[in-house]
Amino acid sequence: MNAEIVAIGSELLTPWRQDTNSLYVTERLNQLGVAVIFKTIVGDRQKHLVEAIRNALGRADIVVIMGGLGPTEDDLTREAVAEALKIGLKRNPELIAELYTRFAARRMQITRNNEKQADTLEGATILENARGTAPGQMLDTIYGEHRKLVMLLPGPPSELKPMFDEQCMPRLRELLPQRHIATRVLKAAMIGESAADARIAPIYQQFKDVETTILAHLGDIQLNLVCSKSIQEAAQGRVDELAGRIEEELEDLIYSSQGETLEQIVLFYLELRAATLSVAESCTGGLIAERLTNISGASRSFAGGAVVYSNELKTEFAGVSPALIEQHGAVSREVAAALAEGIRERCKTTFGLGVTGIAGPGGGSEEKPVGLVYIGVSDGESTEVVEKKFTGDRNRIRQYASQQALDLVRRRLM
Repeated sequence: MNAEIVAIGSELLTPWRQDTNSLYVTERLNQLGVAVIFKTIVGDRQKHLVEAIRNALGRADIVVIMGGLGPTEDDLTREAVAEALKIGLKRNPELIAELYTRFAARRMQITRNNEKQADTLEGATILENARGTAPGQMLDTIYGEHRKLVMLLPGPPSELKPMFDEQCMPRLRELLPQRHIATRVLKAAMIGESAADARIAPIYQQFKDVETTILAHLGDIQLNLVCSKSIQEAAQGRVDELAGRIEEELEDLIYSSQGETLEQIVLFYLELRAATLSVAESCTGGLIAERLTNISGASRSFAGGAVVYSNELKTEFAGVSPALIEQHGAVSREVAAALAEGIRERCKTTFGLGVTGIAGPGGGSEEKPVGLVYIGVSDGESTEVVEKKFTGDRNRIRQYASQQALDLVRRRLM
């Protein structure tokens, strides 16, 4: 079974309002083994609503329509669904009575346009709305030659979520064949999307029953594996098998097999090794420390460090020799190594991490262009330094540098 979600409201087509209901509904449908194949956002014009609803009915088994059930002139969902399905729409006297009772209990004056919320689709089941005035509706119908389940839900999340959980989910469990969805999320650092896909496509293409999606971020790719079957163990077995094959291919490029962040993995390995880390950051300006301390319990392994943006503070806080900076420049392999060694000694930690670079947009030269970054990690016995040249704006370069730095620590710990 598959589904399409139609979010209604002209405000959702502006920069000021975002559809979050569909994320919630998608999660709940996935729990039932239902895959969401389309999400549509449409404004408050009946012609466009009817077109969107007919398109959804033509390609999905379940159509979830959210919003447009209020009392105003631009609340047209009920009318659009009636037109799309070519069925009647009738005002329900019991619902009108409930509306008047509710308004009276709140000592509020009801206006006649509220009666519009009592318009009911022919053959629909009413979904009570204990948290608002607009009831939902659910319709088990035939469109063309195929059975369709259509749900009309109110737009406010405070009304939609409890209605979907309390009234839609139990009905769907009774109506739908039992399906289970299994998922795995693998993450790899510092490999491009195309490079990763070139290596793993021959593998995941053999698993026709597992949907594989590759998402790229700054210095990171995420592999989402999804499989739906009638038995949970069978679905989980397939995604686990594919995950294992991919991990064998990408080896230590994979840093997470259950969706953890890179900073979580670094802290996990530090604690596992009973090791501690300190950082001396120049171009990243505290970004590495921020990522680590965003994880609860980081203090068990992350001691702290310093933002050493100026040359003077590189010397004062991390013990970097002024002569070394004068000879090689603040952005150099030598200074990155000295930052890592110095901050480790000052903070008395197992590992020290030092980062220096040119984040731009100014400050670069032909010899040392914008995007040049040196990252050093030291354990007191040996110091490793990597040189990278990242492209993009200032934020992109800093994000890449922090990702590379954390991955360098991870590899050292492994």
